[in-house]
Amino acid sequence: MTSARAYWHEDAACRTADPDELFDCTRQNRAKAVCTGCPVRTECLVEALDNRVEWGVWGGMTERERRALLRRKPHVVSWKSVLIDGPAPQPTPRARG
Repeated sequence: MTSARAYWHEDAACRTADPDELFDCTRQNRAKAVCTGCPVRTECLVEALDNRVEWGVWGGMTERERRALLRRKPHVVSWKSVLIDGPAPQPTPRARG
């Protein structure tokens, strides 16, 4: 997985794409194909989920797919912590002896 960086979009596979390709619902499959193999796909998806972006394909997911994910996981406050940082380590129980 890639590391989080302030300007992840500079490395995005879609940085030179026609915006209509990414935000036109009739072209979503083509837009999702651009996301395949993108080095910053996860950061892009985090951006869309954390900011509740309502339009376009972000991180390989359409707005409908993102809404469904947000409905299934309403307790998630930071998608960055879920998708990039990973879950916080759990304390190891001590053995009783």
